[in-house]
Amino acid sequence: MSQQFDYKTPIYLITGFLESGKTSLIKSMLEDESFSSGERTLIIQCEEGIEELDKALLRKANAVLETVDDFADLTPNNLANMDNRYIPERVIIEYNSVWGIDNLFKIKKPAEWELAQMVTMIDATTFDSYMTNMRQLMSEAPKLADLVIFNRCTEQTEKSRFRRMIKAMNNSCNLLFENTDGSADDGVGEEDLPYDVNADVIDIKDEDFGVWYIDCMEHPARYDGKKVRITVQAFKVNDLPKRSYLAGRYAMTCCAADVGGIGFICRYLKKRPVEDSWVKLVAVCRAEYSPVHGRDAIVLDEVECESTDKPADELVYFNR
Repeated sequence: MSQQFDYKTPIYLITGFLESGKTSLIKSMLEDESFSSGERTLIIQCEEGIEELDKALLRKANAVLETVDDFADLTPNNLANMDNRYIPERVIIEYNSVWGIDNLFKIKKPAEWELAQMVTMIDATTFDSYMTNMRQLMSEAPKLADLVIFNRCTEQTEKSRFRRMIKAMNNSCNLLFENTDGSADDGVGEEDLPYDVNADVIDIKDEDFGVWYIDCMEHPARYDGKKVRITVQAFKVNDLPKRSYLAGRYAMTCCAADVGGIGFICRYLKKRPVEDSWVKLVAVCRAEYSPVHGRDAIVLDEVECESTDKPADELVYFNR
């Protein structure tokens, strides 16, 4: 008896208004060798902006382009015909948000097609205007997106305010701010954090450990010399510096089947805590190279350490 494989064709949905940078993002996806390695890709473009997809790039990336000029042409029959004609291994839809996200989701797609990721592109220079004049339409895509990218950001861009506005719509999405100088950042300001980073001792609640960990990794200098109070497990890890252990937690990185340890090297004062025991730790953060992470991060210098009970929920989550 032959085996039956339930193969799904992933859909990457790129949404945004005209000239928000959708085509530029698709170009970078096709040029990225870690994303594009020759899979047969069907691109459905629902508008034609100034930026165009070069035919040579399409050939190199094994991609084909279908343009849909009117929402009325985005029918189940047309999608099925595209699927039969190209037999794509993945689909990228460049969707004009003016047509309405809800309208797109009402269209019956080929049975094998499955949404893998939704990205919303936003022009930072027009965001305030769009939110003022068409708030409902502007909010539809960010509410559902896995990733929201603000582009054309400058030093004057109010990233913290924009971040709070998006997080109010969709607390679980990731955000990225692309600057006009070519750099990018997450837009996290100290006022966005769920704890007082300027307190004499920064108290990290159990449920905020993931937020603190990510921010330490992205902005180690923010915590350099700061004192924190955290509840952690004492992990034994090979090849750590002398008189140290890994102060950390187990985290659910994507799903219940994907759980791993996270944490920072902690240099203890007198005695290393018992392996896997829970401790309430007060420590000073030092922004320096971490051999555990292979990059600049933080290392903890113990100030106080005492045994404690484990948290009500032992796992750390990153979806807040």
